[in-house]
Amino acid sequence: DINLYGLPGQKIAFVGSTGAGKTTITNLINRFYDIQDGKIRYDGINIRKIKKADLRRSLGIVLQDTHLFTGTVMDNIRYGRLDATDEECVVAAKLANADGFIRRLPDGYNTMLTGDGANLSQGQRQLLAIARAAVADPPVLILDEATSSIDTRTEALVQSGMDGLMYGRTTFVIAHRLSTVRNADCIIVLEQGRIIERGSHDELIAKKGKYYQLYTGNLAE
Repeated sequence: DINLYGLPGQKIAFVGSTGAGKTTITNLINRFYDIQDGKIRYDGINIRKIKKADLRRSLGIVLQDTHLFTGTVMDNIRYGRLDATDEECVVAAKLANADGFIRRLPDGYNTMLTGDGANLSQGQRQLLAIARAAVADPPVLILDEATSSIDTRTEALVQSGMDGLMYGRTTFVIAHRLSTVRNADCIIVLEQGRIIERGSHDELIAKKGKYYQLYTGNLAE
């Protein structure tokens, strides 16, 4: 029982305890599976009428688990848009704050990655995922924030890279750390698949409801 909308360029954050339905909503937006009742519209068009391939080309997705393949760093970034030039891949890497660590690799952008990027840290894999989404240059983003398993310095790079990626795009964020979504245009608080609160950070704090409890640590995430 969900009713929500996002305007072009808005940042919309989904928050709630584990199992509240945050990931389910983003899966529906991406048509990983279809709803049985109701409608999801994209620019006024029912997404059921949009080919999945066309829909997903307009969506950039950065998930918690970054899947890399055996190949060069450059090719892994280019996977976001297969006709991207080397120069475009480098620009995307710079936006994602990945260029610095890439140039320190043995062969830079031509370094071979193996075993799902096993020779990279978790943070470095996340930076490549951001670069991959950036080179695709989509109008809409789905970000599943994942910063719990990386060090503080890398976390700052990842967050800065995500901020650069989000600029000027409609973004849906699955938030795990509420401190990262304070500047969201709209925060959606979910519980058992339902929206129980919505508003800006300041509005929800003033209500002293579920979001306030989550933010102040009275409820475990």
